[in-house]
Amino acid sequence: MLTMTSLTLTLQRQDLMPGTQLIGAEWRAAADGRVLEVTDPATGRVFATVPDGSAADARAAVDAAVAAFPAWRATPAKQRATIIKRWNDLLLAHQEDLGRLISREQGKPLAEAKGEVAYAASYVEWFGEEATRANGDIIPAPVSGRRMMALKEPVGVVAAITPWNFPAAMIARKIAPALAAGCTVVCKPAEDTPLTSLALIRLALEAGVPPGVINIVTASRERTPEVVDVWLADGRVRKISFTGSTAVGKHLARHSADTLKKLSLELGGNAPFIVFDDADVDAAIDGVMAAKFRNGGQTCVSPNRIYVQDKVYEAFVAKLGARVAALKVGPATDAASQIGPMINARAIAKIDQHVRDAIERGARVITGGKRLQGPGFESDNYYAPTVLANVTGEMQCSCEETFGPVAPITRFATEGEVIAAANATPFGLASYFYSTDVRRIHRVTDALESGIVGVNEGALAAEAAPFGGVKESGYGREGSVHGLDDYLHTKYVCQGQL
Repeated sequence: MLTMTSLTLTLQRQDLMPGTQLIGAEWRAAADGRVLEVTDPATGRVFATVPDGSAADARAAVDAAVAAFPAWRATPAKQRATIIKRWNDLLLAHQEDLGRLISREQGKPLAEAKGEVAYAASYVEWFGEEATRANGDIIPAPVSGRRMMALKEPVGVVAAITPWNFPAAMIARKIAPALAAGCTVVCKPAEDTPLTSLALIRLALEAGVPPGVINIVTASRERTPEVVDVWLADGRVRKISFTGSTAVGKHLARHSADTLKKLSLELGGNAPFIVFDDADVDAAIDGVMAAKFRNGGQTCVSPNRIYVQDKVYEAFVAKLGARVAALKVGPATDAASQIGPMINARAIAKIDQHVRDAIERGARVITGGKRLQGPGFESDNYYAPTVLANVTGEMQCSCEETFGPVAPITRFATEGEVIAAANATPFGLASYFYSTDVRRIHRVTDALESGIVGVNEGALAAEAAPFGGVKESGYGREGSVHGLDDYLHTKYVCQGQL
């Protein structure tokens, strides 16, 4: 059971912290009894434990999902939809508790954490509605006496592997379409943030999801490979849905090949944010603030390279520096906090390395550029929101995803120059640009090599929109009608002698 070693987190519903993993109908410990400590990034202290699952737990989860699949697949779509929408209602009813869980284990401010719960629920509601719309087609037959049909069927057992930065939204965005399609699920949340995922699954069961339809295995960073490798090797697992690094995504793709699993991979990004000299500069500043500093910059679509045209460069740098300098950094327990701690020491080390490299290569610090330590900061996981000017393409912050509150700004002269620079990356998840020239808007939208483009808009995500990348940012789409299709097969049926 759950162990509180410090900083007890009290919820209105304490059973939302089960402290065990779910396999079939049973909330259970790891097969060998090992546990994983959960740390509050704001303080650096352990406040809970969950099971540290193993290969044995992973196999048991697949067994349960396989056993539950026939009955769930046969459940009428309208009935599945009712259960999923009931899950949505429960998420919103427990928004406060879930927000507090997210804040404690992930670090983001409470208001932002509660917003994530609403965002997660929006996907659950959407796919609850889409469950009844998995329509097939009647195909006009080329000869008489024949009927030809294309039917949509669930792919089978789905393995969902989720990241730590949005522990509620990512698991909802994967499990809701799986349930809507009639699939059963085995899932593994990130080792840093297992509690939110466990809470969401408990509410799914309360909504009426039958035992075995969802199974969740929690595991440490060290034991995650053995858990996931079981699912990769098992031919009964027909789909992998993963959000995380490109390196891990490539591993999953390689090792899925032997059983030819269907894959949805939402991988790394290196998003450009372009401000043309005809842009509304104040609107562009608002867009950067929304896109760059949400979740402390720990988002896959966060702008990683900001390009500003000559004419507006100095004004943009000055205005952004002032806005960023005013951001309040602190733990989620401080209602005034706008930026929380980074997730762990590895994240802080990477951010610090990128900033130091940029400074050594000639970048100018407008604001920030340092770790935050001392009174008010109980852990070493805080970093000052940073704006860097005079950034060039060879700096690490231009070539690698920083995943932190650092806004590096590069000057450019021409449209052709900035399009070439924006596309000069193996990644292609999101891009942003600001312009008031309608002809340029169409040109640049067509030229940018990314799966998502924000035009005069910094907040892109919505449950009705397809989310995913191109190039080494992966393939497959989450959200929208396309998100349901990723959990379905198409079966062609030809009936003759009519």
